[in-house]
Amino acid sequence: MSDTQSTTTPPTALQFFQAGGGFTLVAPGYTLTYDPVRPYLRLSDAGGRPYAELFLGASLHTAAGLDSTARLSGPEVAETDAVLTLRFMLEGGHWTCKTLILTCDAQGMDACVEVKGQGQLTDVHLFGGYYSGHLRWGSGFFESGSAFGRVFNPEPYKAERRTSPAGESTSLDVMGTSLPGKAHWFFTPAPLVYAFTGVGESGGGMGADQGGTPEEAEASFTTEADDGWLAVSIVAPANELNFSGFHYDAHEGSFSLRLSYEGQTQVEGTFCTPSLRLEFAEGPYAAIARNAELHRTRGLVAPPVAPQPLWWSAPIQCGWGAQCHLANTQGGRAPDHCTQANYDSFLTALDGHGLHPGTLVIDDKWSLTYGHSEVDPEKWPDLPGWIARAHERGQKVLLWWKAWDPEGLPPGACVTNELGESVAADPTSPAYIALLRASVRRMLLHYGADGFKVDFSARTPSGPGLSRHGTAWGIALLHELLNLLRDEAKRCKPDALIMTHTPHPAFGDVSDMIRLNDVNADVDVNAQMLHRALVARAALPGHLIDTDNWPMPSRAAWRDYLRLQPKLGVPSLYFATHLDGDGQPITPDDACLIRDTWGRWEARRQVDPLVIPPETLPGEDQSPA
Repeated sequence: MSDTQSTTTPPTALQFFQAGGGFTLVAPGYTLTYDPVRPYLRLSDAGGRPYAELFLGASLHTAAGLDSTARLSGPEVAETDAVLTLRFMLEGGHWTCKTLILTCDAQGMDACVEVKGQGQLTDVHLFGGYYSGHLRWGSGFFESGSAFGRVFNPEPYKAERRTSPAGESTSLDVMGTSLPGKAHWFFTPAPLVYAFTGVGESGGGMGADQGGTPEEAEASFTTEADDGWLAVSIVAPANELNFSGFHYDAHEGSFSLRLSYEGQTQVEGTFCTPSLRLEFAEGPYAAIARNAELHRTRGLVAPPVAPQPLWWSAPIQCGWGAQCHLANTQGGRAPDHCTQANYDSFLTALDGHGLHPGTLVIDDKWSLTYGHSEVDPEKWPDLPGWIARAHERGQKVLLWWKAWDPEGLPPGACVTNELGESVAADPTSPAYIALLRASVRRMLLHYGADGFKVDFSARTPSGPGLSRHGTAWGIALLHELLNLLRDEAKRCKPDALIMTHTPHPAFGDVSDMIRLNDVNADVDVNAQMLHRALVARAALPGHLIDTDNWPMPSRAAWRDYLRLQPKLGVPSLYFATHLDGDGQPITPDDACLIRDTWGRWEARRQVDPLVIPPETLPGEDQSPA
């Protein structure tokens, strides 16, 4: 670049000023400022308030060793099709060539890192990485600076916090159990969207050496907290999501972003990281909706599904809560009580209350093995007949289906560890593909079921040393599994219903209805489920929502949530005779409330079941609590 000032005015009204080796890019929605004295790019909103100081280096580590950058040069500037592209060359490290590419338009910026060479990717650090190119600042791992104070993560965690302090790390991934550090299985995957707010609440990472005195630099980052949100999200097709997690790694006043490839992606030649979009939004749910819109307008996801059968939106009765009550009172585990006799008694009890759900879910564990999904004849001596009788009553039946579990599968159909032991089903294995397709045909055509309630998608295999037949991994591997299930289901019954907890735009083609999933009983029920519904509606506006209904901290909380359900989506009932929490029977007043809930939903679903009424929303800006 020339040291003399120049101005470029692209047709998008972007204004680009170059001077002294640096530049300023002014767009209608944001401003970028680069001073070559520091390896950072300052990002400010349309009003000039700085949100982040983005480190321009990156590290794409491999199983062979860590990657670093020894020299940063550029940018090379190109203007095409109403966008400005900036290319920074990152020399040194593992790769023969490494380039940070920033594609800037009027509303925001797309960032990716392109490398050439070969290696098995492990951790990919974006806007962070090892660096030794500006010795004035030392060497080591460099992070980006944060001028925001709070971070929104759409994935529900056990504590059900909507935002966390900017200096606290958080993750979006496709794993989770009830073990420490893993209590976030509720959406897998959630939209890969972070949103930052609270300008001036953090600020410590935006250095005083940017220019002027330390006092002037500090003053420039102490603007009052506002309601502005900077969204940072991944916009990419499912087959590019070959990582298990999208991580926000943070310290006081600093952060970087990381993709976990876990040594499972082999690069041969050229590789480009998925597009990372930075754009300002009116709120976190608006940021999710914008991420979904970008997926659609860029042709990265399948077009909307055909009109939905009306039966999909009928009230749901799931037997899991009733099974849990029996386990509490009769002993054993809840799956032990998934029997034909018990489900007959559930229906008798519901009928006695005047409750006639449109869809019945037979929950865990009706099958002999999870891997083959063949009926357990001792528990269900006549599953086809039971389902046929439900059809005669005008009811549909979904079978609970456990993702990933290798129970009963041969090793050749599984992801295996270093010892050759089966870890999970392998949707890239020809043996498993044949087994699952045969299982789906049996469940839908022989047993007569109408679809599946998918659970345990958070058991996506993860880690180095695991082996599978194909190349997909992480989020992409989960998409392959669900695509296999849904594809065969639709071949058998075009109106089959597939219910998952995957509210991500790229998973719209493998799911028909989004579950809000289990309730965190220690936190306000209505607040958490409203948040989940807003995330699902923003990410997949054309999909129905199953409101779920278990577990419940109290009868009062359960009744409050019953009243909210018709505003969020399809009402779901998990109990038949008693609540499993307090062990007390469902009363005539409870049954009356359920009938009223279902009646209000019936009136809504005939008009538009995909809209959450405005009076339900948490304030005009839809800011999370």
